[in-house]
Amino acid sequence: MTNFTPTIGSVPAQPTQPIPYKLAPMDRGLIPQIAALERACFSVPWTEEMLTEELESMNSTCIVAVTEDREVLGYAGITVVLDEGYINNIAVARKYRRMGLGSDLLGVFLRFAKAQNLAFLTLEVRDTNLAARALYHKFGFEEVGRRKIRKEGNAQ
Repeated sequence: MTNFTPTIGSVPAQPTQPIPYKLAPMDRGLIPQIAALERACFSVPWTEEMLTEELESMNSTCIVAVTEDREVLGYAGITVVLDEGYINNIAVARKYRRMGLGSDLLGVFLRFAKAQNLAFLTLEVRDTNLAARALYHKFGFEEVGRRKIRKEGNAQ
């Protein structure tokens, strides 16, 4: 879907020893790790099958923060329909959070949106995910609505 240029960065494994990583397009061989990351991060995770469908979609792309040894540190996905961008997921492994990976992943999509003249980028985040909400606010995202939570037994 996109002409994505891999970028390089690093996160500290310890304060004095950074772990180098690159941001690159997702490939099929990383799907099991990304599915495991989904299960660790989300209450309703995407399955390997869903991730494979995203990989094969002409409207979607996923990028990963991956080490030289192909360990997935985080990933993000976007779907573009006409001139609208929908960020599907941004996930970072717990031990690599608050080190700039989420910003790096989100930054790729912000640059893409600007380069492609997208009318807007949107995403959804749980109200209780304060770290993610702070990240999105830092990049200028604004709350424009809230979904009603459907409780068991209530048809809405």
